[in-house]
Amino acid sequence: MNIFDEKRTELERHEFMMGVERGRLAVALDLLTDSLAMVGQHGVYCASTRNPSKPALDLQAVLAGIEGAKALIQSVMEELRAQREAVREP
Repeated sequence: MNIFDEKRTELERHEFMMGVERGRLAVALDLLTDSLAMVGQHGVYCASTRNPSKPALDLQAVLAGIEGAKALIQSVMEELRAQREAVREP
């Protein structure tokens, strides 16, 4: 099953509210947020041997990658919003 089938309801709802591009980005952002939470929970049990208050180094890299992807998606959503508003204001 692909992501379009698996998340059909969420995609339809967000695409209706925000448009196709921003709706899909919103669902992707939700997926990344869920993944970030799961990796964060896993990090509690896989603490670094050097610094027990931080997750293992591989989990730190995954967390940084997910946070970076979220920031990029958010910036694209803001850019699309700004473009849409610029078109509306003649």
